[in-house]
Parts: sequence; C-alpha cells; structure tokens
Amino acid sequence: MSADPAITPELIAEHGLTPEEYERIQEIVGREPNFTELGIFSVMWSEHCSYKNTRALLKGFPVESPRVLVGAGEENAGILDIGDDLAISFKIESHNHPSAVEPFQGAATGVGGIIRDIFTMGARPVCAINSLRFGELDNSEVRRLFRGVVSGIAHYGNCFGIPTVAGEVYFDKSYEGNPLVNAFALGVLRHDQIARGAAKGVGNPVFYVGPATGRDGLAGAAFASQDLTEESAEQQRSAVQVGDPFMEKLCMEACLELLATGAVAGIQDMGAAGLTCSTCETAARGGTGIEIDLAKVPQRSPGMTPYEILLSESQERMLIIVTKGREEEVKRIFDKWDLPWAEIGFVTDSGQMVVKNHGEVVADLPASKLADDAPIYHREAKEPAYLAEVRSFTLAGVEDLEDPTEALEKLLEWPSIASKNWVYRQYDHMVRANTMVNPGSDAAVIRIKADSVPGGDDREDFPEKLVALAVDCNASHVYLDPYEGSKAAVAECARNLACSGATPIGTTDNLNFGNPHNPELFWQLKESVRGLAEGCIAFDAPVTGGNVSLYNQNPDGAIDPTPTVAMAGLVEEERHVTTQWFKEEGDAVILLGAPVDSEDALQGLGGSAFLQVAHEAKTGQPPRCNLETERTLGTTLLGLIQSDLVKSAHDCSEGGLAVALAECTFSDLEARNTPRFLGAEIDLSSVEDVRLDALLFGESHGRVLITTSELDAVKTVERAKLLGVPAQRIGTVGGKQLKLKTPAGEHAWEVAGLHDLWWNSIGNAMA
Repeated sequence: MSADPAITPELIAEHGLTPEEYERIQEIVGREPNFTELGIFSVMWSEHCSYKNTRALLKGFPVESPRVLVGAGEENAGILDIGDDLAISFKIESHNHPSAVEPFQGAATGVGGIIRDIFTMGARPVCAINSLRFGELDNSEVRRLFRGVVSGIAHYGNCFGIPTVAGEVYFDKSYEGNPLVNAFALGVLRHDQIARGAAKGVGNPVFYVGPATGRDGLAGAAFASQDLTEESAEQQRSAVQVGDPFMEKLCMEACLELLATGAVAGIQDMGAAGLTCSTCETAARGGTGIEIDLAKVPQRSPGMTPYEILLSESQERMLIIVTKGREEEVKRIFDKWDLPWAEIGFVTDSGQMVVKNHGEVVADLPASKLADDAPIYHREAKEPAYLAEVRSFTLAGVEDLEDPTEALEKLLEWPSIASKNWVYRQYDHMVRANTMVNPGSDAAVIRIKADSVPGGDDREDFPEKLVALAVDCNASHVYLDPYEGSKAAVAECARNLACSGATPIGTTDNLNFGNPHNPELFWQLKESVRGLAEGCIAFDAPVTGGNVSLYNQNPDGAIDPTPTVAMAGLVEEERHVTTQWFKEEGDAVILLGAPVDSEDALQGLGGSAFLQVAHEAKTGQPPRCNLETERTLGTTLLGLIQSDLVKSAHDCSEGGLAVALAECTFSDLEARNTPRFLGAEIDLSSVEDVRLDALLFGESHGRVLITTSELDAVKTVERAKLLGVPAQRIGTVGGKQLKLKTPAGEHAWEVAGLHDLWWNSIGNAMA
C-alpha cells in the first residue's frame, strides 16, 4: 500500500477546499488532517452536501404547515400527512454531472438514489417522475446523451418495478454539454412507520447492508460541486456510479421488513459521499459518536485505501443502526433476502466519527462539525448586464402575423413543445396498477391503495387516496427574469394540479444554476429563490426538501437558470379526476382568465416559444405572474370541477392559447394506442387591440381552457365571474378540424395533420 501524499496547497485545491477552509479544518481538528481526513472534509463541505453557498438563501422557503410531519432538512426526504393516518414522502434530486459523463449509468443511479431516499424514511416508493434538459437535437452528441439518459431511467425504474408517471423534457442550446437530469420519487407510509436517520443508543451495533464497495462513484459529491469541462468530465469518469436495480429492490424489501420489527434505531442510505456521509450524519442527528472499522466493510476491488472506501459512492448500500440484542433477528432478515451484510462498528458517546482500518485509526473527526458546521457563504450578487437589453426589447421591430397556419405547425413540431411519447413509452407507467392518469396530461394521478403501505394495511374499509403530481419550469422565462419566472414555475405547477382536480399540499425543488462565485449567476439564484418562496407561500405548499445543483456550465457559459418545481396535490374524489383532452362533440369551450394581460407591453410574447421559433430570439420581459390571480383561478377551477361542471381542463403555457387548443384536440389514446381526434370551432374575433401573434401564441399566465356540457356553459361562466375570474365561452367541440376565427380572419387546420407533426417530432429527430 502506497503512502498517503503530503498535504500541499495544490492538493487542498484539488479537493475543492480554499486556504481559509483548510485553516478552519485545522482549528476544528486541532492539528493537520491526514489525507483521508482531507478527503472526508472535501466531500462533506462540498456544495452538494453542505449547501455552503445556498443555505442562507434557503431559509427563506416556507417549510411549515399542519400537514408537515418531517420537514425540509430534517431527514433524507420530507413527509406530509394526507389524512386517515396516511402520509406521503417525496423529494427531487439531480444527477446532472454524472449523466453528462456517462448518461446511462448517471441517469439510472439518479433514479436509484432518490428511491433510496424514500424507503429510508420508512415509505414504500409508489411512483417516479423526472425533469430533463438537453441541448438542441440537431447535435449528434446531444442525441447520444438524450438516448442514454432516457434508457438509463427506463432501465432502473422498469427493473425495480416503479412506474414513471410524469415529467418534462426541454431542449435548449444552453444545456449542451451539461444536461439536467432531475429525478423525483414518492412513497407512502402510515404515521407510525416514519423512520429516522439518527445513530441512537450508545453501544448499538452499526451494520453495512448491500453490495461490496468499489471504486465506482469515487468522490461523486465533490465532482458534482465543480465546473464541468471536457477535461474534468474525462478525469472524473470514475465518479459515476454503477447501479443494480435488482439489488435495490431486495434492499428495499429487506429494509421495510426490518423497520416493521422495531429493531432499527437508525437508518441511512449511502448516497452522496457514501459511507462518510451516512456515518457522520447519523451521529450528528443522534447527538452521539460512531466508530467503524473499514477492514470489516465488504470490498470488491483489491487494495482499496481508507480514502477510497470512505469516499466511494457505490450504489444500493445502507447503513443501519440496530438495537443491541436484536442482531440475530436482523441478520436473518438480511439472509432471507440474500443481501450481503457486515457488522462494521458501533455507536459511541464521544461525538466523534472514528474510522479504523484493521484496528488502526485513520480518521478521528467531530461528527457534528462535519455534518452541520461547514462554512456558510453570502456571495456577492450583481444584476446581469444582459438584462438591460432584455428590458429594452419591444415589439416595434417584430412584424405581426397575417396567417398563423405555419407558425402553429412549427410550434407543435418544436421539440420542447412536441409530444414526449418517444420518452415515456420507454417507461413502464402502469406497474403496480395504480396509475389513473397516464403521461401526457397536465399532471399524473395515482391511487393510494392498501398495498401501497409497507406491509399492507388490513383496514377493511381502507381510505383510498388520490395523489396528483406535476413538475414544471420555463427556464427561458427564468433566464429573462429570475424572480417572475420562478414565481411562474410554482404557479404553473399549481395550475396543472388544479386542471387535474387536485389541491396542492407540498413542494420539492431542484435548483439548477451556474457557478455561485460569479456575482451575476448568484444574483439569478438569489432572485429565483425569492420568487419560489413567494409562490409556495401563495399556494400553501411548503417546501419539504429538495436539492441544489450548482456549477452547471459548459464552455460557452452557464445553463439557463432552472429552478425545477415538483408539487404534490390531493384529489378529494375519483370523479374529480380531470384530463386535458376534449371529451364529447357539442361541448362548450370556455376560457378562464383574460385572453391577454392588458398591462403587459409585450402581450405575453416576451421570452415566448413563438419568439424563439419564429424569430430565433430569446429575449423580452416574460409575462408577469400575479400570484393572487393564480390562486383565485386555481380555487375557482377546483370548485367548478368539484361541482361536476368541468369535463376537461388544460392550462395555457408554452406556445400560448393556440398550442393549448391543439393539444386539447389530440384526445387520449384508445385501444391499440389509436389517437381519437376531436376538433373545435373557436371564435376569438371579439378580442380587440391585440396582435394576432400575441393572441394566439402569447404566454400570459393565469389562463385555463375548460369544456363543459352545452347545458352547463352559461352557469359555469357566470359562476367563474362571480368568483373573480374572467371567463368567456370561445367555442364548441366538434369535427376533425381546429377552426379559429380571429380579428384577422378565419384559419383552419386538420387535427390529424397537427397531431402527426406533434407526435412524431422527437422520434423523427432520434431516428
């Protein structure tokens, strides 16, 4: 075994630590750390683990509500009460850098990691969703990354047996070389099944469970906290983990069975920073110490050093603190599930994380200082210079449309708007048979049944629940105005839930941004967090946890700031579940909300998909987001749905009103995946003083398209107006064409033709 390298300024810098941080480490330890201890501090004080650049900002998020049982930052994932002694645990996390280096395994292990976060809480994972961002599809390298990421997600989720029920995919040049892969999972449990990641009980043994530790995923947390370049990507290929979904399935079933015995004093998955993080965090949460011997840790690579064992992020591994005296019971369960295990240490009262190797101490560090005492930075924030040009943009030089025919077709074919069936048809979204709304509508809806709960639920009259899920972020809008764009991301998520018949109850977010040392990029982050916080407060949807992913850069600069928002909601009754597709000939089409925001000088075209597609311009101030208006719209829509007045509902977002109408005509698939087309005749000719391109393709917020029966149309419009929401009937469902009457004339498209452009766009690009 080679000797440890000497601690030099260069080595310290290679570990992502500043000279000031190293001085602080010396003060904490009371001496110069050895090489292994340096590695431990480097991962625990990385942005990925410590949030040292963002923790101060995140304190602005709302985190409390009567439903919160486990709040943000307390454990691996948050938990919300959904009534009748039932709860859901959910969270979103990124695996961006690993997916850029090795797309299949990077994405696959992102799914595996978020699933472990959920069952570590004692919950049975019941569904997954994701948010993906890539460069433009005319780039062969982008297509390679896209194909690999989707394949990795499909492989892990399908093999594990969890349905992937919703998501979003965007394509923009800013993500070239640095794709975003944000994975979400949700699980179900009873209140009395909540597990904690704390090392409690001095003398309790510490068990390692799962496959042997290897050199894959080495220092992955530190890698995720660095700028991504071609050189660093190649150098850090070993930082990408390798996943085994079958092993994870065994691990989950064993852990859930074990938790039911009451023999577990604490449980933690080995995710970011591996064995290092799981040991020091459990000790810190428990107010205890922990001692382990690395010689007892199963190892699949010969000659691994303590540094490598501690910093490895090999997958499907768990750390379990067992109540002393119940070891044999625990071992029997591990053996039943054919899981490798080893007793590697015990809980102490020292407050120290003591690591031995064959009895020799290789690290002796204060656990709480590692887990909770990383430096907190308040970075300089400076408004980006590009915003001056953005704010000066007017429509004076943009010629209005005379004929929108080609514009609508191009927008529907644009990959960010086009159907994502090429993606979701690779996912199993029906396994466990609880999916009520398949991918493709505004939000997914899943049924919580007795077998969703760990160990099942023997109540004769089990109170089945309906949970809706949505994930959203228009990063172009965030780039052009981080504050308004981030408010809008929350509002769109809430709208999508309302369109599905659900009331929002909680939020998780993934903050994907560039290098925080750049004042302009940090300003984007700061303003975005401010907008997200206000949005979550407005919808009474506290943030239960999430992830911060910084240093997302390519050689041309940072990605567009992308605060991905995922939100969970509850549907009161099955009959309230609503989808976006037109249902019957003769139904009335009603627009809730003003056709265009009259106070917006750009009439909703700022940052719009239309400007990007038709004029190759990503500029202009995006539509403002009035949270009070959005909340009123949501509650009104839910009231209409619960009064059995609404047959379909679809919000207006990217592509505006015309795209939303077209998407409504592509009715849900029938047997053998045959599309059912229902056209409509729409009359917008009464809308005055609005450009045609803005009327059809502007992206003003606070708008939803609904359909009702002919008999209920007048009553629905009147009730909406009474509740403070502008409403007007704009047309009738019927025929095989989408017909639009506007102040500029009449326009018509064959629905089948529009559908084919929309449905086949991504598949054709990937062929």
